Amino acid sequence: MARALDASEEMAPRGSLSPAPSRRSDGPAGFAVRRVLGPFAPLLAVAALASACSKPASSPNPRAALDAYTTALAEGRIQDAYALLSAEAKRDMTPEAFERMVRENPSELRALIEALERPTADPYVTARVTAPDGETLLLVYEDGAWRIDASAVDLYGQTTPAQALRSFVRAYENQRYDILLRFVPEAHREGLDAEKLKQAWEGEQKEEMDRLVASLTAGLGETHVELVGDRATVAYGSAGTVELLREHGAWKIEDFR
Repeated sequence: MARALDASEEMAPRGSLSPAPSRRSDGPAGFAVRRVLGPFAPLLAVAALASACSKPASSPNPRAALDAYTTALAEGRIQDAYALLSAEAKRDMTPEAFERMVRENPSELRALIEALERPTADPYVTARVTAPDGETLLLVYEDGAWRIDASAVDLYGQTTPAQALRSFVRAYENQRYDILLRFVPEAHREGLDAEKLKQAWEGEQKEEMDRLVASLTAGLGETHVELVGDRATVAYGSAGTVELLREHGAWKIEDFR
């Protein structure tokens, strides 16, 4: 995106990015959980959420599944704890491997149980449906039924790096230059407006932008996001990458590489 905006000024010269990562804090309890989860983290997630999502009508509160899991571990009932894992988790870890992990990490286990006994917020159940192009639809389980999350109606959302890229593609395809302007970081907005963007991208830079957006569209179904504070690098397709910056909660595009 940097090279495509020279109608006003380049957004960021290639190779000139100098990230100043900021560590996001979720409070002392959140930090404690992240710090002590260790090898239990993926198993905790699938035990608490997959179990709750499997039969929402009879067990709509994931806290019950989480409590059962941590209680079983605290009481040394390793087989009972293992039984709460999802089918996917069990495929990745045998009962023997799970028992060995528990016995070899007693201090991490104790810290995990203590941290989870002090939840910072009420849990809730969500589900995501992913389309082949990577577009996701979030559903929330509330009042005994699945509801569509507000993000489903936000056609040009910038809440996550992946969502921002899909929104960018949609705005470009719809020639919404007023929307595309939102993806420009504040440091590079001076002197740039929707009309200048249109002149550049429908003029001498059209072929390059069409090729770039086509490549991005083809790779949106398979992306890898590396997140460091308020900066993100998204790899897509065979060799494409995008550098993004978060400002005021919205992800914006600094450069395509």
